[in-house]
Amino acid sequence: MVLLDNSSFIIRLEKFANAAKKDSSFSVTFKRYNGHDKPKPREGRPALPEPETYMCLMRAQTKSKKISTIVRQEDVPKMMNMYAQFMKSNMDGLKRVKKVKSKAKAAKG
Repeated sequence: MVLLDNSSFIIRLEKFANAAKKDSSFSVTFKRYNGHDKPKPREGRPALPEPETYMCLMRAQTKSKKISTIVRQEDVPKMMNMYAQFMKSNMDGLKRVKKVKSKAKAAKG
């Protein structure tokens, strides 16, 4: 998995979206991240210290590629604005779902 800075992550995510328009898909996940890269210690050993501030780990993956970035607490509004802009610009390929009217609704209305 490649760890990128926030702006590079969005740029690479746009490349994932453009490649996925043709024939595949990609997924993005968000997770709370405390900065620990090591597993929890066994019983009897001192616990890992609690972080002062939590961060957000964003991951994106296609079939064969994975990227990630760590968003610090002070960078969250800026990153969410960039992510929202990305979503608005790349959600043009969605197909409209036709709603099916049930007989009960048709009789009422």
